Amino acid sequence: MNMRSRSLALSLCAITLTLPVRAADEKLPSGEALMEKSLEAAGGKAVFAKLHTTVLSGTMEMPAMNLKGTLKNYRAEPDLSLTEIELPGIGKMTEGHDGQVAWAYNAMQGPSLKQGEEKLQAVRGARFHTEDWKADYKAVRTLGLETFDGRECYKVELAPHQGEPFVQYLDRKTGLPAGMTMTAKTAMGDIKAETVISDYRKVEGTLVPHKITQKAAGQVVVITFETITYNVAIPKETFALPAEIQKLVQKK
Repeated sequence: MNMRSRSLALSLCAITLTLPVRAADEKLPSGEALMEKSLEAAGGKAVFAKLHTTVLSGTMEMPAMNLKGTLKNYRAEPDLSLTEIELPGIGKMTEGHDGQVAWAYNAMQGPSLKQGEEKLQAVRGARFHTEDWKADYKAVRTLGLETFDGRECYKVELAPHQGEPFVQYLDRKTGLPAGMTMTAKTAMGDIKAETVISDYRKVEGTLVPHKITQKAAGQVVVITFETITYNVAIPKETFALPAEIQKLVQKK
């Protein structure tokens, strides 16, 4: 998973139990070293620097509710993002960041502006060139070795410059992210969440996960990416605030 796919996962995550496996006398690599290894494994800074936009298309499924719909995510430098989800019987859900405002809108809950920790998480998730991870995180700390989703992983705590820390699991063998656990800030309150990241495939010199499984609040959401394209021309109006969101901004 490259850094921007990790960012997309930040907004939808969940928790699993993991088992410590580190020998007491084993010296662990530093968090900084593991982050750099992960970056290189995913493609490297030189490759990511050549990317300017990304469009991801696929499906979103909630097996317990027998629901399956479509998902599309548009991203552009420096920090523009729009996600559109369409689920049968529920309708369209969108959320985005236009460089200043982080927002969400769906027919059931209406429009909303993200504030506080929820906004901080959304802003980090919208950042395009996250290969410069030090711009977002003031400290990264290796906590140990654990088994996560059946893979032996380094457990790394990431502390943002603003906001609360979260834990990421980096595959010991490949260096690639296997998942993360965090407390997601949502309109419904704090939700403990876990994300499992898998099915890495090569896309224009980068390794990108094509499957993200998120577990939170007793629900399981499976996101499968069918197409991932870079440097696609995206009209500027794609990231413009919807009229309902503009009204909330004006009231504020």
